Amino acid sequence: MATAKKAPAKKAAPAKKAAPAKKAAPAKKVAVKAPAKKAAPAKKAAPAKKVAAKKVAAKKAPAKKRTPNAAFMKALTPSAALASIVGNSPLPRTEVVSKLWAYIKKNKLQDAVNKRMINADAKLKEVFNKAQVSMFEMAGLIGKHLK
Repeated sequence: MATAKKAPAKKAAPAKKAAPAKKAAPAKKVAVKAPAKKAAPAKKAAPAKKVAAKKVAAKKAPAKKRTPNAAFMKALTPSAALASIVGNSPLPRTEVVSKLWAYIKKNKLQDAVNKRMINADAKLKEVFNKAQVSMFEMAGLIGKHLK
């Protein structure tokens, strides 16, 4: 009798291993069979562990310090039109953009309905050459005023 008990246990273990391999196999058959239902929770548990492992790996990756691109950190001199907004001293592109956003928020130039659009006042019209600019166009238009 002891041998008979061991044989079904060995057959059950390979059935569980075979079930996860057939993920794309017909799902309807898995739902109908009783032994396959026992294997289904095992399938759900395995991806959850993988997802948890990926989250842990994702948390470890940002721990490395990013080195900024030297081109973005190079100090550039703004044109006269842009200098009236951000100042005359040479600044990196990142600082120019952040000072420009500070000016936009201070003067409430962001469109109330569509926040992606910026309504230009007299100073910004000299830089943008338009009455309204999207925030995505803004960086390209600023680049023309930096040397």
